[in-house]
Amino acid sequence: MLPPFIIEQIRQREERERLQREENRPRLELPLERYPAPRRPGGGAKEPHDDEDDPNRGVIILEIG
Repeated sequence: MLPPFIIEQIRQREERERLQREENRPRLELPLERYPAPRRPGGGAKEPHDDEDDPNRGVIILEIG
């Protein structure tokens, strides 16, 4: 059995290594808009690409890895 301080040092070292690996992992950054686009005045006819409020718009799930 190892002394508790050695176990703690090993745990801390493993945690530092894990954080370093996470920092070096590639990340996907999405250019999200800070403010939503203004709505069209008058609520005219809906454009084909305008499906913000369409409950049947669907969901796409991508599994990477």
